[in-house]
Amino acid sequence: MIRPMTITEKILAEHAGLREVEPGQLINAKVDLVLANDITAPIGIEEFRRIGATQVFDPSKIALIPDHFVPNKDIKSAQQCLLMREFAKEQKVAHYYEVGEMGIEHALLPEQGIVLPGDLVIGADSHTCTYGALGAFSTGVGSTDFAAAMITGEAWFRVPETIKIVYQGRRQPWVDGKDLILYTIGRIGVDGALYKAMEFTGETIANLSMDSRLTMANMAIEAGGKNGIIAPDKITKEYVQNRAKRPYKFYYSDSDAHYNRILEIDASRIEPQVAFPHIPSNVRPISTAGNVPIDQAVIGSCTNGRLEDLRVAARVLKGKKRAPFVRLIIIPATQEIYRQAMKEGLMEIFLDANAVISTPTCGPCLGGYMGILGKGERAVTTTNRNFVGRMGHPESEVYLAGPAVAAASAVLGKLGSPQELGLVS
Repeated sequence: MIRPMTITEKILAEHAGLREVEPGQLINAKVDLVLANDITAPIGIEEFRRIGATQVFDPSKIALIPDHFVPNKDIKSAQQCLLMREFAKEQKVAHYYEVGEMGIEHALLPEQGIVLPGDLVIGADSHTCTYGALGAFSTGVGSTDFAAAMITGEAWFRVPETIKIVYQGRRQPWVDGKDLILYTIGRIGVDGALYKAMEFTGETIANLSMDSRLTMANMAIEAGGKNGIIAPDKITKEYVQNRAKRPYKFYYSDSDAHYNRILEIDASRIEPQVAFPHIPSNVRPISTAGNVPIDQAVIGSCTNGRLEDLRVAARVLKGKKRAPFVRLIIIPATQEIYRQAMKEGLMEIFLDANAVISTPTCGPCLGGYMGILGKGERAVTTTNRNFVGRMGHPESEVYLAGPAVAAASAVLGKLGSPQELGLVS
């Protein structure tokens, strides 16, 4: 008799060619996609060469996305992108996206139907866990593991225990996936899910958009999670059915599967959240933020640069201007999102608010460019990390929030909510 398994365990067992797996078990599993970006790919490519490899295992299962320092910000970033570009040409990599067609990798790959439900995906980027929103197992790895997987098509794993997080209740105005995951991280801590799968479920999740689900899975790593995952449903099917270019499979946890922990959260009590410096778990409700002046607001990144996020920001910003001496930076996560935002008139709203609009890029999230902070400056941002020096000077401060709070703060010139502007959701 096969032991009851969680969705994470089932996907790992299937890809390892096993009838069942259990937490703590070491397995070797076949991967459906291996990905890297212009920071991590060059290291992996150099390792690929050093080993003496000459051919990737399957060019259709490799994704190389220049998204961190592009368009190239300096000579070093240009060389990194050049190395990756030439490797993609040489190996005939199917999923290489050049500037002008690319997007931030964790928004682009689901959008293009390259990652699908039931997949096992590894990427040389910690936020690869994003794809769990589709019902896939996805996790970040180092560049050497990326190189090995490019050669063999396989990777080894220790099967993680799973924490089941059940969200019930109707969300308050302006609360989305970012607020739910920030609240959760605040509750369990940045190591509360260390090397564990975070399975998000409950009626609140069932009524959550795919954009918000992607945001939640993206930040599982900020709680130490090995992966975040949401069982596929009708929202998943609607999202993938016209994007998928190959077969996919829906997996579900058994009703009697064993969990390391079950955490129940009343989502109806969660208001918009802000993570104060310098750790994502230093979370407060926006109503208790106090008077915190800001110098910059950023709306974008692999966490919150999707169309829904831009629509929320536009609802807040329409007919308003950013506060004097505050920089407002809007970064659509992909070219398609950029194009649709233009069609809907969102860009005009942003420009009227005196915002600057960037081409898709990770940019300021990791202190790359397009919004570096100087000494003593504060930014409220929809990105995913607020460590010391994350966005610039080590004496700058980063406050994490959803697009509604980031946009309202830009207008107010301080941390604040749309309600302070007299807006209802």
